[in-house]
Amino acid sequence: MKPIEKSKKIKFLIFLIFTVIFFSCTKENTKDTENTLKIAQSGNPRSLDVHNANDGFSLRINKQIYSRLVEIDGDRNIIPGLAESWKKVDDKTYDFKIRDNIKFYNGDKLTLEDIKFSFERMMNSPRISFIVPPIEKIEIVEPNTIRIVTKTPFAPLLYHLSHPALGIVSKKVIESSGENPQIIGTGPYKYNSWIIGDQVVLDKNNDYFLTPPSFDKLIFKTITEPTNREIALETKEIDVALDISTVDAPKIKENSELILYTKPSYSYRYLGFNNKKEVFLNENLRKAIDYAIDKEAIVNIILNGYGYVANSVIAPNVFGFTDTVKNVGYNPEKAKELMKTFNNNGEVTLELLTMGSSDEKAIAEVIQANLKEIGIDLKINIVESGTFYDLTEKGFFDMFLGSWGTVTGDADYGLYPMFHSKSIGSPGNRSFYSNEEVDNLLDAGKIEVNKEKRLKIYQEAQEQIIKDTPHVMLYNSVIIVGAQKDIKGLNIHPVTLHDFYPLYREN
Repeated sequence: MKPIEKSKKIKFLIFLIFTVIFFSCTKENTKDTENTLKIAQSGNPRSLDVHNANDGFSLRINKQIYSRLVEIDGDRNIIPGLAESWKKVDDKTYDFKIRDNIKFYNGDKLTLEDIKFSFERMMNSPRISFIVPPIEKIEIVEPNTIRIVTKTPFAPLLYHLSHPALGIVSKKVIESSGENPQIIGTGPYKYNSWIIGDQVVLDKNNDYFLTPPSFDKLIFKTITEPTNREIALETKEIDVALDISTVDAPKIKENSELILYTKPSYSYRYLGFNNKKEVFLNENLRKAIDYAIDKEAIVNIILNGYGYVANSVIAPNVFGFTDTVKNVGYNPEKAKELMKTFNNNGEVTLELLTMGSSDEKAIAEVIQANLKEIGIDLKINIVESGTFYDLTEKGFFDMFLGSWGTVTGDADYGLYPMFHSKSIGSPGNRSFYSNEEVDNLLDAGKIEVNKEKRLKIYQEAQEQIIKDTPHVMLYNSVIIVGAQKDIKGLNIHPVTLHDFYPLYREN
């Protein structure tokens, strides 16, 4: 090689080295200065119209975009929201004093008419109307007070008003938007973009009526596989991973760069029957399936102990829980006896619908093996979350793996949507269960203001529900969340509807 050519080659190599170093530094600096909080969850939101969705994936996002009259923290404390204060006028009347100078993202000032309109819209929503208190009328009391009058006394009023689905929208925006309303709220973050199946991007709301959030952007990534969420957390691609698998939890706990958060949940996992199908009208079949499933094995082996066998249809830390009932446990011999009265001519074939996370798939396979022992051939049908909700809402299934989170922490929300005949379908009663006695008890529980009397009503309701076996009680879960160790301010919510507004990155 000639000296001149050699010199040129050396200079070129030096240029390449410095170019790589420069762009590496630039990339690293960009990463350091990028003020974004990235959160991974296991499924896709159904809707960012706050009054058109009640699934957890949507609620988590909508909670950041919209504000409510009052809010609830991770310790179930009711705290001010749009209302800076409130007072109980009588058993059916509450006055809420609304903060001054609250603006929507588009610059419009929040008015009392917007609040009145929002509640009227909620009450007409087929998806969330059951959450709304039994409102008789909403009055505007000048100059800054909204009055809610209920048809009857309603003990859990404030807890219902804190539900993320009861966000306040702009009357002008909704009325001018048509079938697909603009996503405009007053919350700490504002809508930027949504790539369906991939991510939702929110921007900081600099006009938020409280202190604006620490992060400029909030990104919700959909990562369906739990192991992939854990890996993304390890590689620092995301800051917070929700719905952590019990298999992956120990890896996070042992990683010095990460923090594992756990909390007993208000959630309840069950195996739902389609009670409107003829095959499940036979009580012996339902009870045989209940006895056949090894719930302890599910908790100890699949969940690695992150949970406990459910002894009632609401969690122990929910107001209204009773200890007068108990899980039937695992008794395959009893199950076989019951099956003899149901079918003496070979196997029964049923299908189980599930969204199919690794835990759900493993649980489904345990149930499949358990039921095979008593002569039931179970087919497992794994579908994505949107399809799952559509099919269970419409009753196109035999059985399904379901869960219900008592968002308000009160038995009314834990039981009414799940077991009242008026809640059949999308509101929550996807088992299509109906019992007039239970309906009457749940109606009474809503209006009773005496605490001890309410507890007695809900005790009776749970006893009757469990006697009827509309589904199989599996377990109460433990919330598991992983986060980077420099993320501070996370107080995980017992139904996974976490508040990401207080989070900040420690320098």
